[in-house]
Amino acid sequence: MRDHEMLEKEEIFSKVLRAGRRTYFFDVRSTKADDYYVTITESKKFTEEDGSFHFKKHKIYLYKEDFVSFKEILNEMTDYVLEQKGEEVISERHQKDFKKELVAEKSYTNVEFDDF
Repeated sequence: MRDHEMLEKEEIFSKVLRAGRRTYFFDVRSTKADDYYVTITESKKFTEEDGSFHFKKHKIYLYKEDFVSFKEILNEMTDYVLEQKGEEVISERHQKDFKKELVAEKSYTNVEFDDF
């Protein structure tokens, strides 16, 4: 078994974010020494012309000693983008993958009851 496979042996806590053709997996894992770290995996589905598909995955490993700095920079970068561009998807290329969840509001103003 390779070293990184041994590192990923124990999964402790997981969350999934589905975003169109992309899926992000956030996992807390444990080393053999019972220390925790985080992996973030992006999995993106690619469909071929013949209808078959495959996934490309990219993974980063985030260790406890980097959490504070990583979080600060990630917050700074995401705040900057939101301030500059807002929350809406701006490129046509990504628009097709973007699915904003809408909650339908029900209206009860024209409710009629039949007498039996």
